[in-house]
Amino acid sequence: MLTIRDLRRWLPESVIELYEASGISELYPPQADAIERGLLDGRNMIISVPTAAGKTLLAELAMLRGALSRKRALYIVPLRALASEKFDSFSRFSRLGLKIGISTGDFERRDESLGRNDIIIATSEKADSLIRNGASWVRKIGVLVVDEIHLLDSANRGPTLEMTMTKLMHLNPEMQVIGLSATIANGEEIADWIKGEIVSSDWRPVRLREGVLLEDRLVFPDGGIQLENRSRDPVLNLVMDTIDQGGQMLIFESTRRNAEAMAQKLAGALRESEETIEIAERLSGEGETSRKLSICLRRGAAFHHAGLLPEQRRLIEMGFRQNIIKVIACTPTLAAGLNLPARRVLIRSYKRYEAGLGTRPIPVMEYRQMAGRAGRPGLDPYGESLIMARSEDELQKLMEYYVMGEPEEIWSKLASERALRTHVLAAIASGFADSIDSLSRLMASTFYARQQDPSHLGETIDSVLEFLVRSDMIEEDLSPTPLGSLVSRLYLDPLSAVKMIQGIRGVRRPSELTLLHVITMTPDMELLFVQQSDSWLEDFISEHSSELGSEENLDWLLREVKTASMLLDWINEAHEDRIADMYNIGPGDVMRIAETAEWLMSALHRISKHMDLGVTYLAERLALRIHYGAGDELLQLLELKGIGRVRARKLYQAGYRSLESLKAADKSTLSEILGPKIAEMVISQLKESDVQAWSSSLKMSSSKR
Repeated sequence: MLTIRDLRRWLPESVIELYEASGISELYPPQADAIERGLLDGRNMIISVPTAAGKTLLAELAMLRGALSRKRALYIVPLRALASEKFDSFSRFSRLGLKIGISTGDFERRDESLGRNDIIIATSEKADSLIRNGASWVRKIGVLVVDEIHLLDSANRGPTLEMTMTKLMHLNPEMQVIGLSATIANGEEIADWIKGEIVSSDWRPVRLREGVLLEDRLVFPDGGIQLENRSRDPVLNLVMDTIDQGGQMLIFESTRRNAEAMAQKLAGALRESEETIEIAERLSGEGETSRKLSICLRRGAAFHHAGLLPEQRRLIEMGFRQNIIKVIACTPTLAAGLNLPARRVLIRSYKRYEAGLGTRPIPVMEYRQMAGRAGRPGLDPYGESLIMARSEDELQKLMEYYVMGEPEEIWSKLASERALRTHVLAAIASGFADSIDSLSRLMASTFYARQQDPSHLGETIDSVLEFLVRSDMIEEDLSPTPLGSLVSRLYLDPLSAVKMIQGIRGVRRPSELTLLHVITMTPDMELLFVQQSDSWLEDFISEHSSELGSEENLDWLLREVKTASMLLDWINEAHEDRIADMYNIGPGDVMRIAETAEWLMSALHRISKHMDLGVTYLAERLALRIHYGAGDELLQLLELKGIGRVRARKLYQAGYRSLESLKAADKSTLSEILGPKIAEMVISQLKESDVQAWSSSLKMSSSKR
């Protein structure tokens, strides 16, 4: 048995005491195995152990070992929410004199100041953009940790993660690489790629029983449990049985609508308490989604999906961790790394709709990610995960395929043309490749080349190079053009840039709607789905045809225009409730789509400025309007902290239409409009701006003398 004190060979007493103070004295068996196999001696390692078995602690120890030896550590995560969670957790290392940094947004920033930190948390996309934009500190990374490394298999995130790792290993050949995952079937292949070894274990601190729910029976490979028949709904019976035992439950649903309906049904059977009422009253947001969620929270239930606002999701997660919320009905995104274990997990639907493929069973690896959430260390004597069956025959199939089955192997998705368009241009623009030979050497060091026949990769690269030359982003000799360098720094798919240029040039008099449609035509934009209730779209297209870009595919045109129309309503200050109802989306969807649109509109501004497309000013103003969701006339007022689009509109309607007019305002009048606290904040900022302007004028007059 290895104790935390046994690590004094590698770590100072201050680190040992920090962990002992948090209640950690002994290492779990997989942790001890990793230490004994060289983790703290700088050995590269893939750590594949179940959820809650101590992967993060091992990453922390390696990063602390490196940081205290003046080696910067980079911790890569797949989601912003997970980055924030890790930042909060790692901030306790400031007691050791270490600086912790986080970076997840603004893909064009170099973020040189991040290099002053000892441990940096970033998403893979942000880490990739830092490399593209030439952040000098990325060449001085001593420890790289990749959380959820099985996402190399993801068609969306996998190629970026793979190329980011490839480039970081190229820049830092002595860097220690650590990959973390709960589910890797072919971890040896990834370990071979990073020139390390794999630590794999099925050990868990809380025993997990996996089984199938059929009616009121919990069927496990080693026996079963009969639930008390309290109602005709077996899910409700399971939830009440779990709560009666002092446990909590996660229910994974296939759609948002199902998650909301399930949470509402369960809330009807639960009781209010002072704690649940208090947490419901803390809920932010307006509209139908927020109203439904508030009703559920008052009874200790919740739903959780990407349509919620980030602060709403954080409140739910906090309430669940504090055992105030007893059950969450959620979509599978909750299983993607967030630390939210429960006594029981129910996968109510094991089928998902995939565009172009129809409804299909989920992979075993996804099932394992969800099932692994069962069992709260320190709170539960065991965890139970169940997948729901509708018949005896289905029970047997689910037991064989999921409960007793093995997860799929991870396969690189780098060979897709969309992925390679972006990453080949980035490699050329950032100096990783200046010839066919150097590009081939870089690609030969990827996981794809290690795992699969690279000939297909070569064919796709040839096609991509032809496209990039044709699009004036690289020269025949593989040197980047100014346009190519700009597109790479902006973190755009090169095809997005081409569509922007063609879209603007294809319209005689570009309007706000033109620019909004142009960015929705790019492959980087998330589009809304068209439903039967969207019959208004064809009239809208007919009415605004002269303002729209050229799109031959009617299905795509409908989706693009629906998304552009939503953004037009957003910047014209339509109420969020109206937007949610008209477009059948959640408030979180509005925020997420607006955030993407702001990035793309900012990119269009930069491309227009570079190529003199004639929409530079309009695109710049639109990017700001998308950021705030407000009219052009409010932008100056929105520069003030504490002033959002609602308060800015109130000020504007009261006659305060500029910062200068606000400076002359009476404090009591501003208090009536904004409230005393916000009014005080605004007045303070206005005074500060006066001081800064006075200081600036002094410097200018001094320089003239």
